[in-house]
Amino acid sequence: MKIKTWLLITFFLVMILPVTGAYSLYVWINGYYHDKNFTEYFEKWTELNHIKSVLNNTKYYKKNADMKDVAALTNDQLAITLYSKTGIVLYSSNPITSGFAAKEQMFKDLYELKQKYNAFTYKEPVYQKGELLGIYEIHLVRTDWVQGVQNRSWFVLAGSIVLFLLIYVAAMLLLHQKLNRPLKELMRQMRAFAKGEQVTSDLGIRKDEIGELAQAFLTMQNEIERARTHLKTEQQQKELMIASISHDLKTPLTSIQAYAESLQNKTLSEKQQYEYREIILTKADMMKHMLEDLMMYTLLQSSSYDLELVTVDGAEFFEMVLSDYEPLCEDQGFTLDVHCQVDGQYAVHPKQLQRVIDNLMSNAWRYGKVGTTIGLAAVNAGKCPTWCFDFVKSVLTKQEGCYVIVQNSGQGIHKEEIEKLFEPMYQADMARTKAGDRGTGLGLNIAKQIIEKHGGTIELVSKEGFGTAVLCWIPPFKGEN
Repeated sequence: MKIKTWLLITFFLVMILPVTGAYSLYVWINGYYHDKNFTEYFEKWTELNHIKSVLNNTKYYKKNADMKDVAALTNDQLAITLYSKTGIVLYSSNPITSGFAAKEQMFKDLYELKQKYNAFTYKEPVYQKGELLGIYEIHLVRTDWVQGVQNRSWFVLAGSIVLFLLIYVAAMLLLHQKLNRPLKELMRQMRAFAKGEQVTSDLGIRKDEIGELAQAFLTMQNEIERARTHLKTEQQQKELMIASISHDLKTPLTSIQAYAESLQNKTLSEKQQYEYREIILTKADMMKHMLEDLMMYTLLQSSSYDLELVTVDGAEFFEMVLSDYEPLCEDQGFTLDVHCQVDGQYAVHPKQLQRVIDNLMSNAWRYGKVGTTIGLAAVNAGKCPTWCFDFVKSVLTKQEGCYVIVQNSGQGIHKEEIEKLFEPMYQADMARTKAGDRGTGLGLNIAKQIIEKHGGTIELVSKEGFGTAVLCWIPPFKGEN
C-alpha cells in the first residue's frame, strides 16, 4: 500500500475512532440513565404514596398546627413544604424557604411528578369538603442519581482519554513501523555508502514510496559505482598514458640530444652533418605529433567540447580531403588507389575530419606490407570500390550517408585485438616490431571520438593474411533541427 493512501486511512481512523468510541460510551450511559430513570420513577411514586398519606391530613393546614409527624418524614433526602391556600408557607424542612409564595408558582405543575437533574418534585392540593385548605410540595433528592451521573461522567471522560491514547500509541507504532524505521534504515545506508562501505538493502521490495526511494537509491548507488569504476579506469589510463608518452618522448629526445652534441664535433663531414640534422628534424616532428595527439585526446575527453560543424557539398569536400596522399604513399613504398563518389550535403568539421583520414592513412602504411596498394575511398552508402576485399563489402550495410574507407594489405589483425585497438594507448604487437616507427596509440581512439561527434560510426575489419580496412560512416545533412 502506498504511504499516501496509508496515511489518509490512518488519519481517517484517528479522527473517527475517538468520536465513535465517545458516542458509543454516550449511547451506553444514556441507555443506562433511561433504564435507571424508569426504575427510579416508580420507586419515588411508591415513596410518595406513603408521604402523601400523611400530608393529606387536614390538621396540618390550620394555624399553629403540630408538625412533629411531618418533620419526622423529612431527612437529607426528603424536603417538605406546606402552603396555605393564600400562599403562606406553613412549614418547610428547608430553612431557607419561608414567607410567601405566589399563587401562579404555587399552583403550577400540580399532581405531576417533575423529574429534575438533582431531585423529583411533587405538588398536590388538600381539600376539606370541597374547600381548598392548602398545598404540599415534596422534594425527593436524587443523591444516588447525581453521584452515579458524576461517576459515569468521569468514566466517560477517562474512557475517552484512554481510547484516544490507545489510538495515538497505535498510530505512532504503525507510523514508526511504516515510515520512521525504514527512513532511518535508508539514511543509515546512505551514510554507510558515503563512507565507501558496501551497502545491501531489502527496502527495494516494498510496494510504497519508501520502496521506490530505496530502489532509486540503489540505482544511484550502482550508477555512482560505475562512475567510480570508470573514473578509476580513466585515471589508470591517464597514468599509463603519461608514463608511456613520457617514455616514448624520452627516446627521440635522447636521440636529438645525442645528434645535437655530435654536430658540435668539427670533424664531421657535410654529409654527416646533413644526416644528423635530418634525424633531429624527424625526431622533433615525431615528438610534435605525439604531443598533438595527446592534446587532441584530452580535448575530446572534455564533455564541454563540441565540434562546430559546417555544411559542405559532399563531392567537392571529399575530393579535396582525399587528394595529396599519393606522394606520401610513394615515399613510404606504397601505391595509392583513390576513389571518390559522394553526393549530397554533409555537416562536418573539415580540420578534424582531415585529422581522421591522416591518422588512418598513417596506420595504413605503418602496418601495411611495403610494395602493396593502399585503397582510399569516399563513396555513397550502398556503393563499394572495386578494390575492396570481400569481407569488407559485407559490412557496408548503411543505405544513406557516405563511407570513408581506408584499406591496406598485410598480415591482418587477430579478432581478439580488433576491439582493443580503439582503446587509448593500445597498439598491435606487430607495430612494436618496427623500431623507430611507433605512434602514441591514440590515433584510432581520436578518430573514433571525432567520427562519433559527427553522428557517425567507425569500424575496423580485418582478415589474417589479407589485410585491414577501417570504415567511417557519416550521416547526411538533413537540415537544422
